[in-house]
Amino acid sequence: MIEQIKKPIKYFIYARKSSEGDDRQVASISSQIEELKDLAERQGLDILEILTEEKSAKKPGRPVFDQMMDDIELGKAQGILCWKLDRLARNPVDGGRIGWLLQNSVIAHIQAYQRSYYPTDNVLMMNLEFGMANQYILDLSENIKRGQKSKVKEGWLPHKPPIGYLTNKYNPDRPPIHKDPEKFSLVKQLWDILLEKQCSINTLYKKANDMGLATTKGRPITKSKFHEIFKNPFYYGHFTWNGELYPGNHEPMISKSEFLLAQKIISGKRPDFLNKHIFAFTGMIRCGECGASITAENKTKHQKNGNTHHYTYYRCTKKINPDCTQKTIRDSELEKQIIETLDKIEIPSEFHKWAIKCLKEEQGKETSDNKEILKSQRRQIDNCKKRLNSLFEMRLNNEIDKDEYLQRKSKLIEEQQKFEQLIADTHHRTRSWLDDADNFFTFAETAKERFENGNLIEKREILACLGSNLSLMDRKLNIELQPPLHVFAKYAPKLRLITNRLEPHQVDQVVTGQGVNAPLHAQSELWWRIGDSNP
Repeated sequence: MIEQIKKPIKYFIYARKSSEGDDRQVASISSQIEELKDLAERQGLDILEILTEEKSAKKPGRPVFDQMMDDIELGKAQGILCWKLDRLARNPVDGGRIGWLLQNSVIAHIQAYQRSYYPTDNVLMMNLEFGMANQYILDLSENIKRGQKSKVKEGWLPHKPPIGYLTNKYNPDRPPIHKDPEKFSLVKQLWDILLEKQCSINTLYKKANDMGLATTKGRPITKSKFHEIFKNPFYYGHFTWNGELYPGNHEPMISKSEFLLAQKIISGKRPDFLNKHIFAFTGMIRCGECGASITAENKTKHQKNGNTHHYTYYRCTKKINPDCTQKTIRDSELEKQIIETLDKIEIPSEFHKWAIKCLKEEQGKETSDNKEILKSQRRQIDNCKKRLNSLFEMRLNNEIDKDEYLQRKSKLIEEQQKFEQLIADTHHRTRSWLDDADNFFTFAETAKERFENGNLIEKREILACLGSNLSLMDRKLNIELQPPLHVFAKYAPKLRLITNRLEPHQVDQVVTGQGVNAPLHAQSELWWRIGDSNP
């Protein structure tokens, strides 16, 4: 095709690749240059200079490209050699400049790897290619935003998580964001040190360096980045996106209460619950008579023998009804009632293991069913992509006009996105319900012991997880157990009784499915009813 050129011209080789998403699948700069040099040698093209640039072309303002175009306008070269036309421009400004210079023969020849462009050609096709490249960038940007919104809706941070967590890109058995096996425990230790010793960030930073905390690239973490760790809500199970706070689906490192305590420690303010008067349940319970909040206060009793006793009482604030008749209740009595409720839902660890084993078997069946569903959904997506390609070919061949093209394209993209969301929902559903079930079983098994031995923060959190609509009436704490804890309250005493009647080896045999004796077998329906309950 070179015979169309009337006189020898000089060429710039221009190779570009961006680290942004629009260019990730493009050949490397070195590969582009090697192929273009071979092409120039085969066609006998005179190369003036090889130019490279690592910058996106989605908007004007590339220094190397702009200088090349200026040199062409000055007559230093008359041709461009590039891998594809979209290496030159993906925005209408740069594309328009190239088209205008080619149309006016300032550019005599543009040689892509598989196609040539001349002033004598109809520039419509070239402008169409530039337009398609620009539209691709616009569509890609919109798709990225849509994908990010979808991740946020599902409870996943749409970008790289903070230190201690990793993004899952390839393993379908792992959630999108999971614990870093090396750094999670290290960062958790630093949180614990901050909360227990209440040291300064500078002191903690030195401790982190001694422990070997580093970035994913192995570099020492900067002090400013280190400070951001203890300001990030991601660690208690939430994340910020576009200035808004969202609940996350990832495994939290600390509780929200611990996070709030850390903020007060960092700011230098003494937390309220570290003051002299420490109350665990204020703001959580309502008066059963008038509906006002329940508060707490300390009282001191001096005996005639000289002894002094300190007591903590919970009482109605009487802000709604000053004539409320409800009496005070000691904190020890209140905690006793909470422990009694926790005792009602406590399940044997053997049953926990058995139930999770059964649920995993159910999940296996569900996963098998979901594989067929996913195959069907992926086929639908592939079909949408094929129809989009066919539609594009029809537009290129002028078989349909622009309005029809855009209308049909919009419907196909909407259909494709629907199936993509269904796939995401299927993956999430398969992963989440077993985790939720295990969390409930773990709570039922351990909550009582944790409450009895825990600090104020832990006790407060356990009560919050235990139930809702907490009210105090006639010195009796009423707790409305949240589902499925009411199921445990119904069957847990019987489960403990059955388990206690068995020898350890018998329990193990039953739980592992190696054998069943008559007493437990008679109650198998009871066990299965809980196993069938999907929290």
